[in-house]
Amino acid sequence: MNRGKSGVTAERFAQGMTFDQYVAYAGTPENLAREAGWWLGLARHDFSSLLRESYERARLSEAQVGAIRWLAAQPEGPAKVLVISEEWSSDCRRDVPVLARLAEAGGLELRIFRRDGQKLGRGPRADPAASPNADIVNEFLNVKNGQTFQTVPTAVFLTKELEVLYRYFEFPAVYHKMRLAEAMQVAKPGENREQAWDRFIRDWGALQDSPFWPMWASAAVDEMISRLHEQSVIGS
Repeated sequence: MNRGKSGVTAERFAQGMTFDQYVAYAGTPENLAREAGWWLGLARHDFSSLLRESYERARLSEAQVGAIRWLAAQPEGPAKVLVISEEWSSDCRRDVPVLARLAEAGGLELRIFRRDGQKLGRGPRADPAASPNADIVNEFLNVKNGQTFQTVPTAVFLTKELEVLYRYFEFPAVYHKMRLAEAMQVAKPGENREQAWDRFIRDWGALQDSPFWPMWASAAVDEMISRLHEQSVIGS
């Protein structure tokens, strides 16, 4: 992507939540009353403790710390990170805590914006009448094959002057999420459709508790840092 000035002002950026504020908000009645969009249904769960635990467990490698600090020290390097997130998303629960660690290591200012209002954002663009952050969401839509998506998480790395350096969407390239999910949903011998789905949900939850989950979070950090370095060297 070409580098360009963001439509987000310093005042608008400051209206986002810090990571601590976001974790606290995740467990509030206000948040839990909003519609979710995951495989377990529309009801939200309180993931505030899980987000905090994921943050406490998240660690950057020495190389990752050194690289983000080098990038942040460049004259037009990353200074701010804007994140669009909904905690019902397993991708957000995996990547947002490690993004907080990355921002801390580089001395970057992090602000998190929730994507939706009371209802799940299902369309190709956010509805300003339904989402309080539609302006943010619609500026940073994920464009794939000529279509736009309200992807979470979205992480936008910005300079001090709020120029866009790089956008990260959903999950790292090495994590083939949909291929895995489709394969894990295939019924095994003797399973009916309902049994296969119940087993998939258990297995999907177990995957998030496995060593692969922090590995993919680390891969996301590597991807972000690599693209920021490429931007620094090439310019676009």
